[in-house]
Amino acid sequence: MRLTWILFAIITADAAPVHNGERAACTSPIQRKAWHTLTREEKKSYIDAEKCLMSLPAKLGLAGPRTRFDEFQKIHVLHAPLIHGVGAFLPYHRYYVQAHETALRTECSYAGAQPYWDEPRDAGNFSKSILLDPETGFGGDGVGPNNCIADGPFKDYMNSVGPGESITDHCIDRQINDCWSEGAAQKNVDACMKITTFESAWNCLEGMPHRSGHRGINGQMMDVFSSPGDPLFYMHHAYLDKLWWQWQSKNLSSRLNEVTGPNQGTFFIPGGVNGRLPIGSPNGTIPGGPNGTFPPFGPFPPGNGSDCNPVPGGFPGFPRLPPPQNGPWIKIDGDPANITTLGHVINVEGMIPNVTIKDVMDIQGDVLCYEYV
Repeated sequence: MRLTWILFAIITADAAPVHNGERAACTSPIQRKAWHTLTREEKKSYIDAEKCLMSLPAKLGLAGPRTRFDEFQKIHVLHAPLIHGVGAFLPYHRYYVQAHETALRTECSYAGAQPYWDEPRDAGNFSKSILLDPETGFGGDGVGPNNCIADGPFKDYMNSVGPGESITDHCIDRQINDCWSEGAAQKNVDACMKITTFESAWNCLEGMPHRSGHRGINGQMMDVFSSPGDPLFYMHHAYLDKLWWQWQSKNLSSRLNEVTGPNQGTFFIPGGVNGRLPIGSPNGTIPGGPNGTFPPFGPFPPGNGSDCNPVPGGFPGFPRLPPPQNGPWIKIDGDPANITTLGHVINVEGMIPNVTIKDVMDIQGDVLCYEYV
């Protein structure tokens, strides 16, 4: 653990401390860029670093993973029911992507920053995205009875974690759906940016922009537990983090301290097979309601995917974790009852040191030090 702290300190060394209660500032933020803007050499460097993580042996002692890459997937599996449909959704995934970036830089000699997928560029046409190029990207669609990706740098990688919470060997699978990817359109992002409160903005961002990225790729990316088994996960969630930072920056002094919501959401929906549930709810909504449950996603402009054919397999749910109405709650360190606060502890199983939500509200503060360009 001491070595982990030292490496994390090195990677965030340009972050300055808070003085007199003022916002901390990092002096030399690394630049997270859109994949579309990277040079061929920059793309290769990132892909090589990801393949490096896939070659390094696991070391956290978690059940299932063989490699460091698998360990990231397992961490997401372990925490999935408490990091979706909850107030910690955006902060947790911000720090989770940071942990991945840190591993690339400290363990795999990667000199760049985590790139992101500028998804509105490809909305409605994910199948033609340059991210799926077999030579300079992540490979294309799945083929055959198991929908395994058949080209690109990750075609032969075998996940040892998933589907869901299971531990099995399986390929990285995709079933790209251009219709569902229409929800990544800029108009849906713009709808979220107009919202003025964190709870509604988080609800909006976790809705159409988030779900469309997962639905558009489908396959493993549609598994709420084990979706990080597809390397596209980190491109997608870096993009979502960019959107949250864009929203925060509209009123930074206030929004650096604004977080709320339940710690246990309503991704429990009865029915389905192996935790995978049918999607077909109208207007892109998921049932929700009062008493600490997660409200419906939206509203969104037309073109939200509600007229698309159902995604095969449906949407993974959490059949073992119904949202309690009045408790007892699963205790989250740093939080009272079922309320997400700035003191909420983000646990990444020792991949990098645990922090609080307050620590990651600012991407150019005393813990994080990056910017989006």
